[in-house]
Amino acid sequence: MKEITVDANIETVAVVTEFVNQELEEVDCPPKLRMQIDVVIDEIFSNIAQYAYDGKTGKASVCVEFEDGNEVMVLTFKDSGKPYNPLENKEPDVTLSAEERPIGGLGIFMVKKMMDAVQYEYKECKNILQVKKRLKN
Repeated sequence: MKEITVDANIETVAVVTEFVNQELEEVDCPPKLRMQIDVVIDEIFSNIAQYAYDGKTGKASVCVEFEDGNEVMVLTFKDSGKPYNPLENKEPDVTLSAEERPIGGLGIFMVKKMMDAVQYEYKECKNILQVKKRLKN
């Protein structure tokens, strides 16, 4: 298990992505899956940066670990911002055009579609969002 803790701001999304990519390289993650994981990191960490601390600076950590002989990646995002479970949101109506669809909710919708498992809990005053992705068949 490897973990990084950084300021939760948009500028550190690239730092977190590079950190996770280094770990994925070590387990020979296919490029297509790495691109999906990069999108997931961007969506989740950007939401933490924008909303968790109501415009103030706070910390966020990302933990990378592997299960089943490095075949399953587990990413855990933690922040101490206001409690918020993104999985409780109503899924967006993707049949509507972009102009007709209300703003919001598309990022976590994409995360749920790209990952094999997504779970949330609020524990010890922390938001904890965990995603899992099988890297090999």
